[in-house]
Amino acid sequence: MPPSSVTQDLAGELRRAVRGEVRFDAVSRSLYSTDASIYEIEPIGVVIPRDAADVQAALEVTRRARVPVLPRGGGTSLAGQAVGHAVVLDFSKYMNRLLEVNREAGWARVQPGLVRNELAAALAPGGMIFGPETSTGNRATIGGMIGNNSSGSRSIVFGKTVDNVISVQGLLPGGELVTLGPLDSAEVAARARRDGPEGILYRRIPEIVERNRDEVARRYPKIQRRVGGYNLDAFPEGGPWNLAKLIVGSEGTLATVTEATVRIVPRLPATAVAVLHFDDLVRSLEVTPEILETGPTAVEVVDKIVLDMARQMREYSKKMTFVEGDPESLIAVEYAAETPQALVSRLDTLEARMRRRGFGGTILRLTEPAEQANLWQIREAGVGLLLGMKTARKPVAFVEDTAVSPDRVAEYVRRFRAIVERHGTRASFYGHASVGLLHTRPILDLHDAKDVDTMRQIAEEICDLVQEFGGAMSGEHGDGLSRSHFNARLFGPQLYQAFREVKAAFDPDWRMNPGKVVDAPPMTESLRYGPAYRAASIPTIQDFSRDGGFVNAVELCSGVGACRKPRGGTMCPSYMVTMEEEHSTRGRANALREAISGRLPADTLVGRELYEVMDLCIGCKACKAECPSNVDMAKLKHEFLARYYAAHGLPLRARMFGRVADLGPIGCATAPVSNWLMGGGPARWLLHRLLGIHARRRLPPFSRQRFSRWFRSRPPKRGVPAGAAHGRASDRGPGGGRVGLFVDTFTEYYYPAIGRAAVRLLEAAGCEVVLAPARCCGRPMISNGMLREAQAIARANTQRLDAFAREGVPLVGLEPSCTVTLTDEYPDLAPGEAADRVARQTFMIEEFLVHLHERGIRLPFGRQERRVLLHGHCHQKAMVGTQPSLAALRWLPGATVQEVDSGCCGMAGSFGYEAEHYDMSLAMGERVLFKAIRELPPDALIVAAGTSCRQQILHGTGRRALHLVEALAGALDG
Repeated sequence: MPPSSVTQDLAGELRRAVRGEVRFDAVSRSLYSTDASIYEIEPIGVVIPRDAADVQAALEVTRRARVPVLPRGGGTSLAGQAVGHAVVLDFSKYMNRLLEVNREAGWARVQPGLVRNELAAALAPGGMIFGPETSTGNRATIGGMIGNNSSGSRSIVFGKTVDNVISVQGLLPGGELVTLGPLDSAEVAARARRDGPEGILYRRIPEIVERNRDEVARRYPKIQRRVGGYNLDAFPEGGPWNLAKLIVGSEGTLATVTEATVRIVPRLPATAVAVLHFDDLVRSLEVTPEILETGPTAVEVVDKIVLDMARQMREYSKKMTFVEGDPESLIAVEYAAETPQALVSRLDTLEARMRRRGFGGTILRLTEPAEQANLWQIREAGVGLLLGMKTARKPVAFVEDTAVSPDRVAEYVRRFRAIVERHGTRASFYGHASVGLLHTRPILDLHDAKDVDTMRQIAEEICDLVQEFGGAMSGEHGDGLSRSHFNARLFGPQLYQAFREVKAAFDPDWRMNPGKVVDAPPMTESLRYGPAYRAASIPTIQDFSRDGGFVNAVELCSGVGACRKPRGGTMCPSYMVTMEEEHSTRGRANALREAISGRLPADTLVGRELYEVMDLCIGCKACKAECPSNVDMAKLKHEFLARYYAAHGLPLRARMFGRVADLGPIGCATAPVSNWLMGGGPARWLLHRLLGIHARRRLPPFSRQRFSRWFRSRPPKRGVPAGAAHGRASDRGPGGGRVGLFVDTFTEYYYPAIGRAAVRLLEAAGCEVVLAPARCCGRPMISNGMLREAQAIARANTQRLDAFAREGVPLVGLEPSCTVTLTDEYPDLAPGEAADRVARQTFMIEEFLVHLHERGIRLPFGRQERRVLLHGHCHQKAMVGTQPSLAALRWLPGATVQEVDSGCCGMAGSFGYEAEHYDMSLAMGERVLFKAIRELPPDALIVAAGTSCRQQILHGTGRRALHLVEALAGALDG
């Protein structure tokens, strides 16, 4: 709904008061209406402060207007702490700096928006670390961790966030600046004598704590992991007073943190992991107490449901190297030691103890960092993997954070499972066995009113069970909207009243993130998908049946925010540059969902606002691989563009880029005149004025000879590699001496030298190369929203190529995006057995060469004493990976091969040509890729398979990159 006049007045006041950004529009509010939980509440508006002065000004404006405030970090909270009807303060974009480090004293001073792993990266050269390391550490902010009292897998070593915060600088709800840190009794008394809100705190909080000491000792769980309520147990009798301990875990309900001084400690030395395989979950947990006696740094459990989901995800299935067979449960035990010998000794001790106990299952040892990384990446992706289920019922987070003593966790899980099964469903289990904390998610459909009531009933029974076992409803994820409702029951009336008094002392007007910790609504209110939720059925051009339908494809986004990481991998290129929620995969999925559900105006699905949200999605497909829920935003964007252009008309520029294949014959026939004309200043000025192509960009030059003409003019060559008797192909393996070379538009008209190099390599491997009978794959049309035209091409090409696929002839592509079009887009544009066969029989050329290599076929390369830098194309990384390219380049004797973790180069087909995207395109390239190339020696070889990537590298660095086949063919002997 449009903002009221009162809200508009508030927005105006905030804009006048802060230097940062103020957003009260419907789309922005919708983007901040969810986090990683099951809840959705539209905020009043959003403020993105640039500094503490902005925060102070915003608090003063909202105080005068008597409206609530909600401080927010990465929005990764699982219990709904980061949503509410309030003015949201988003610290992640600007207030994300590491301010100061003192390694000798063991502390770092940070702003609240700093991402935890960014802090870790900055501390790594000095061998230090901030101990708590959540599974969301690549996007969770320090401020969010403080608000949540986060922990992580190694909390038996490093403790919780409350154990690692020294002091905080913050603002009280009225805008008063306070610094909260350790004080002795004399300093507390001195501050209590002050006037104003700070004096009130130092008079009221000690009195509340002292009055309730006995009840705290009686009612707080005697376990390591408890983060529910307020930390009234953080003030030992006679010890120092540190009100920062109350801020930690308060979920933004007491004050707003603008700086924090956190403890940093030496990193763990070398580590090794033992992975124990069990055929029963409860039995796997029964061994935990004995494992803890061996002094591990972490003990994690992962059940079969999580493992099965990982196997279904392309990117994660490749990481399942730590699993043997099909176990019901894994226990991963990590040790740290100074030497490899000491690590082996620890592993030997564990194995001996387990065998004496009668354990006969598999124990795998992971001693290499890469092996351990695979395990931790699967474990960290647990939430997203589970929510990637393409069914109506999904694992739901509401009792996912209970904790009991580790020596009782096995019996607790047995009882927990019995409760869930009695309600007609099942649950997934994974988490921190070391501290008795399992992330347990019953599988429910919250669209169904019956299942919503089942959720409530299960929560009530689990609360009783937790109390019976002396445990906690929340061990690290916090109270939020999921569990605050249970605090009166868990802590009793006296302590609950004490919590309310603490809240009143800090926040007398109850404006800070209301409804969390105390005075909370029932857990079944404000559900993102409740019984009243409806999503419009949208007719689509692409087939979404593999995704469970278009609506389910949108709703696959669970909000875990893996797309918000500021570095590493490729997802999400635009977010890594802008740090804007709307430019993350999550932001786009949220906006789409709000549109199809009617929470945004009906015309939003073809509206300019949604177009702008989708605009910086460059179709890299990284989310399809890196998002643990497999959200395919590129596919969703293509469908949106088709609808948008159907409503508003196809722009001339999109039409030109979409039909780039039609320009090829004319350009080649008139080259070099066409190149001279297109490359001149007047032509570039005209292209800028008429089509919006940036004047600094040069379109690729046409070749004077088309590749196909060169190929057909040469004498036919046949041959089968010696010792390689090829039969029919099956399941994506090389199938014979004949190879169908799929010639993309860029190879045909612009860069035929790449095609010639490919033919040389394939023939050197003994293959008979024939041209695959197909026209342009239609990729430029797909990217520009011309889905109907692309669909016609897909159907025609599929029919032609299926003749090869039926005979088992491998189809080999050179351009990654075009090859991926055959394997990933065609089954959606032209669904059926033919498209599936073509997809299974299509390979990128490096994949095919590696298959040949594995069959014993070796190519004769001369020595290459030089550095080789590989930049992978986004589609290549998402759908195939760069391992085949790296393997092929490492065949070059003497070459030192390195891959740059560069994400997207920023060109993205036509995106980088478009004037309005030029700066963004270069910013994407500059983030990592250009810098890495500038550091290379002049004789280094730069390899990039994508045409766009090579153009961007040349434009941004002046260095020429080669296609992989050019690099390999150039190194062939003879």
